Amino acid sequence: MTEAGTPSTGTNDGIEADLVTDDAPVDMDDPVARVLSRASAHSEVHVFGADAQALQSRSTAGHASSDGDQWDLADRQALRRVAGLSTELEDVTEVEYRQLRLENVVLVGVYPQGEQEDAENSLRELAALAETAGAVVLDGVLQRRPHPDPATYVGRGKAAELRDIVLAVGADTVIADTELAPSQRRALEDVVKVKVIDRTTVILDIFSQHAKSREGKAQVELAQMEYLLPRLRGWGDSMSRQAGGQVGAGGAGMGSRGPGETKIELDRRRIRTKMAQLRRQIRDYAPAREAKRAERKRNTIPSVAIAGYTNAGKSSLLNRLTAAGVLVENALFATLDATVRREVAADGRIFTFTDTVGFVRNLPHQLVEAFRSTLEEVAGADVVLHVVDAAHPDPAGQIATVRDVMAETGGRDAHEIIVFNKADLVDDDQRLVLRGLEPKALFVSSRTGEGIDELRGVVEAALPMPAVEVHAVVPYDRGDLVAAAHEQGVIVSETHEAEGTVLHAHVGAHLAARLQPFVVTTSSD
Repeated sequence: MTEAGTPSTGTNDGIEADLVTDDAPVDMDDPVARVLSRASAHSEVHVFGADAQALQSRSTAGHASSDGDQWDLADRQALRRVAGLSTELEDVTEVEYRQLRLENVVLVGVYPQGEQEDAENSLRELAALAETAGAVVLDGVLQRRPHPDPATYVGRGKAAELRDIVLAVGADTVIADTELAPSQRRALEDVVKVKVIDRTTVILDIFSQHAKSREGKAQVELAQMEYLLPRLRGWGDSMSRQAGGQVGAGGAGMGSRGPGETKIELDRRRIRTKMAQLRRQIRDYAPAREAKRAERKRNTIPSVAIAGYTNAGKSSLLNRLTAAGVLVENALFATLDATVRREVAADGRIFTFTDTVGFVRNLPHQLVEAFRSTLEEVAGADVVLHVVDAAHPDPAGQIATVRDVMAETGGRDAHEIIVFNKADLVDDDQRLVLRGLEPKALFVSSRTGEGIDELRGVVEAALPMPAVEVHAVVPYDRGDLVAAAHEQGVIVSETHEAEGTVLHAHVGAHLAARLQPFVVTTSSD
């Protein structure tokens, strides 16, 4: 990638005479050979793929024994992605129906003076997002200017250069690194002559592919409609199709005449109606969620939320800690729905681990609002395991991004434990740098098991102590209370006397009320 936006070399897919396979010339009279040669030319173009940030290298990505059978991952990967063949034999590839066409895309970004490294990091992350959404990134363009051009996002000359790059590499789509205004998107499409989308659209597309639960699907749909509403546009004469008029709507006659609605107005009204339905639907899910959360609070069950940047290894860490067997994939936003798993501490207390959706820089505010119910798990947690990818080129940026989103959702008050995951991929020098970034952080590897025992001990030590201290003599016929104290509280001492079990423990308010008839006064009181 160059600042000038020079297209990558080695993409001569438009010159038939240069197409060769295994150093042998291709018989251009044979249509099958011509199709296959062009397909291989596209498949070999990976400008950003090998170094895409937030994605792990294919050589290091893999599953640990704690990840289980990964049936969900096998189901997700059943949809094969193949390169498109823009030839007269395109219909031949339709024999395999469970496949998704790979789009060839070019990235474009704008950055102010002195922020080139951050801009390149952001553009490489956009490349990782595009790959996760099902695209092949062919090239990238960066332009230095104080502010994006209000008309075409990049300058007029750079837009013309972008058009030439799109033509040279055979791209189908242009992706902008920041959110585009509707006018910018339309004007840039008029110049480059291909589809133009922005970073927010790509993230929403990934979410729509990965959503599984009813609540998750409703949240994604709501976010997509909130994004789409101000970006509706008419297509030529369809704008002038009126519902009213002299003859009425569809010949309906009397009572239907009037100015009516244009098609775009009708679309807006329908979208607003659908958004209202989705908001009511999402609100209807809240009571069940709140009931479960209230039950855990009533029983004083502490919660530990695993939060962090996308693809930092949160699900892998949950599998290593609890053997949950949740889906693990080397992709961005592989996990959308919160997963709660029960765990028992060394002192017998029960607590929960919650896996949450990952964060990313420039996370669309539509998603933050739509997934607020999921992010509530982070805000209401007693302990937050903040997972950071130790092998990422910009771990400080990851930490800052996650903390900003947590502050927006009200999750900054919880006890935070910084965890550098993927410690097996960094050397001692990199560990020193990370240690300087967060002196109290822990280094773990969900793949090898390094530091997991230490992390478990730190988490259990950080769990809040139950609020009420009790001294009670529990009769032997009320063993259920003793069992509840072991399960929900912290036992300081326990002896067996003739009258019953002498119990000194820290318990929750609900259990303390049940133990109140058996409470005894100690000499220290």
